[in-house]
Amino acid sequence: MNSTLAYYADHAQDFFDNTHGKEMTEIYERFLPLLPVGAAILDAGCGSGRDTRYFLSQGFMVDAFDASDEMATLASEFIGQPVAVHAFCDVDKYENYHAVWAAASLLHLPFSELPDTFQHLAGTLKKGGYFYASFKYGREEYLKEGRHFTQMDHRKVDKLFAQLPSLSIQSVWLSDDVRQERKGEKWLNLLAKKESRDND
Repeated sequence: MNSTLAYYADHAQDFFDNTHGKEMTEIYERFLPLLPVGAAILDAGCGSGRDTRYFLSQGFMVDAFDASDEMATLASEFIGQPVAVHAFCDVDKYENYHAVWAAASLLHLPFSELPDTFQHLAGTLKKGGYFYASFKYGREEYLKEGRHFTQMDHRKVDKLFAQLPSLSIQSVWLSDDVRQERKGEKWLNLLAKKESRDND
């Protein structure tokens, strides 16, 4: 078990309590109108299950997973459906989803692993599907309380997406942390689209 997973094993309930009720309306309003009615969404690294629960309430079909057994247990109880336990690279459904949602989850990977991980998750998208991800804003990689964090800024986004032939950036924007005690901390949000090739 790596140190990030060890952190969530020890602090799952605290993390759940601190995140499951936080308001994400601003982000949802940018993301969900892009999707067809009843779209299939993959919640990649679902954490507390907050976003999956909201998407289900809006009539979307959602598959959720998390790498932490403890988080997946709490999330499955919260949303009322099973949450799978596996890593990003273990998703094995090809062109199955209209969207991938990776809120504050991929930031736990080293930057060096992000190109392959984004490409792998993009493979789960239908042509024309959307990919949302969020990262703490900045340029650093660091450990905090055992968890690995990779920050992103616009230059790092450009560097990443230069290595992602199947995805094109649609928008990149900054937002405030939704946790009141962290007001003022910035997040980088990115929205990309899986492009259809001309012969498809």
